Amino acid sequence: MPKLGMEEIRRRQLIEATIASIHEVGLADSSLSRISARAGVSTGIVHHYFEDKAELLESTLRTLGTSLRHSVARRLGAARTPAQRLMAVVDGNIGADQFTPEGVSAWLAFWAQVPTHPRLARVQNVIISRLHDNLLHALRLLGRADAEEIASVTEALIDGLWLRAALSADGPDPARARRLVLDYLNTRLGLTLG
Repeated sequence: MPKLGMEEIRRRQLIEATIASIHEVGLADSSLSRISARAGVSTGIVHHYFEDKAELLESTLRTLGTSLRHSVARRLGAARTPAQRLMAVVDGNIGADQFTPEGVSAWLAFWAQVPTHPRLARVQNVIISRLHDNLLHALRLLGRADAEEIASVTEALIDGLWLRAALSADGPDPARARRLVLDYLNTRLGLTLG
């Protein structure tokens, strides 16, 4: 693995501080001064690595999307059957490595910004398309003529679980979320997944 330079280390540090700040106080109150203090650096350092808050937020959303993509890809790499591929996509999206209180807070904050921030909307559209394409591919490998409909409902279920987790005082419960998605897929597909 290549050694990270200071720029990459600082950018990652600031992105992690942004996620933590959004979780603690929300997006509106996550000022650059709060984020820089959380990261233990000056506001000038933030401006050295990011043009403005919009660029920092876009980079944060891209980082979340990359983490999600890697989570799914890692699981897909181990999948040997179409059913395993389907579960890799599900588990990559609601597994304990992604479905965390901080992650849920950040995603919800970004989802709320998408309608009025074209840069965030572009990133979110890629993330949404990737989920759809991965589900659709796995379902088509299972020979489902209704793959499009099942993929759409599964996406809505996953997104709804993220939303409910953000609004819940208890936060995300990956095991429960997985059971709910499995219940739908097993019923709809007539299989016993997972």
